[in-house]
Amino acid sequence: MARVTLPGHDQSTYRLRMEWGPTGAEAVPADFAVVVDVLSFTTTLCVALERGIEVFPFRWKDSRAAEHAMRHGATLAVGRFEALSRGDARHVSLSPASLAEVDGVERLVLPSPNGSTIAFALAESGAQVVGACLRNAGAVARWLGPRVADGASVVVVPAGERWHDDTLRPAVEDLWGAGAVLAALDAEAEAGASPEARMAVAAWHAAVLPHDLLHCAGGRELTEAGFVADVEIAAQCDVSEVVPVLVGESFRDATSLPPAGARLRRVGD
Repeated sequence: MARVTLPGHDQSTYRLRMEWGPTGAEAVPADFAVVVDVLSFTTTLCVALERGIEVFPFRWKDSRAAEHAMRHGATLAVGRFEALSRGDARHVSLSPASLAEVDGVERLVLPSPNGSTIAFALAESGAQVVGACLRNAGAVARWLGPRVADGASVVVVPAGERWHDDTLRPAVEDLWGAGAVLAALDAEAEAGASPEARMAVAAWHAAVLPHDLLHCAGGRELTEAGFVADVEIAAQCDVSEVVPVLVGESFRDATSLPPAGARLRRVGD
């Protein structure tokens, strides 16, 4: 079925935009697409790049994930609950805390049902894909600021979670993460923000961290399952300077890439 975007839904009259999930990412194109999945794809992505690990996003539980990892000489991460069931603390998973315990990993295929799947799908959209969370919201905004000042458009995509019937469950932690990026970006560059983007900023200003992240639905789920360390890592605001950008098939830190104004190579270039 052909994609249908109704007039106004693409927020094209604004340079700073916000829309939810994979369908929203497709419906609201922009020069830069910032994917936000606080619990936990983009937090894990940020921690991985802090440790110098190159990250390859991939569709969640796709049967080709192992083949993708083998082709790139990468370690394949598993879901945190799968790693827990295996009883192997050394196994790399979507848990950001798991990366603090692993050695010798240089390349990582990191599937997730939300953030990673969206990033993988956006790879050939024409947008430059960026990963953001609470840890690096300010750094992402500072990197995007000069580009927005030069006229570029940005859509921030809170990934959300999934209900049992696989429909989108808007997740408040991703709304906060999106708002943190947009609030910092608004301070970096003067650009019109859509009402959707301004709503995310208002939600971010209303958040009380780390309390709210620990007690929201996603935070409680992870805490009660024994992953409180993941939530605590995700709640750390502006502690990282890495800016994950998707170049080819992998995320790399923008600080090691061409300077502002240079065009980064994308899939298909």
